[in-house]
Amino acid sequence: MSDDTPRRIVLVRHAKADSSFENGHERSLIERGRKEAPMAGRWLAGSGIAPALALCSTATQARETWKLVVSELPRRPKTVYEERLYDASATELIGVLTEVSDAVNDLILVGHNPGLHGLAEALPGAADGDLLDRVRRGGFPTATLAVITFSGPWRSLGSGAGRLVAYWTPNA
Repeated sequence: MSDDTPRRIVLVRHAKADSSFENGHERSLIERGRKEAPMAGRWLAGSGIAPALALCSTATQARETWKLVVSELPRRPKTVYEERLYDASATELIGVLTEVSDAVNDLILVGHNPGLHGLAEALPGAADGDLLDRVRRGGFPTATLAVITFSGPWRSLGSGAGRLVAYWTPNA
């Protein structure tokens, strides 16, 4: 592949989880989350993006979200459950993404705030319309998706390298 290969990253924040768990890693989705996650999957299926790889946090709420999202997709991508995604900062998430094989053009990252919100603000150097303003104003609520495009090898990914081309929340 050439160094200008177009790539897409779909950021997916886990759906609404039970906040009463003492151990945040083991939080399960609540009813609202079980409704919103399939909505996110339907939006993704309708977007035409067919990711080859999904990187998903090992946390219960992320795994449950991914199961409901992927059930709406026409084709299941290879899924890797990655411990480093839990409680990761935007910088740490970029580090994980730079390790992705250049054979992968489109991927999904299922994770948590504040890292995902930080990543949705850091990666785009540009955005379609007012999308970046919407991310900054609206944050990154549960079951939200953002699609960021960039060109080049994964190892070149960094702040300002991409373009925010879609931002969807279940409440919009």
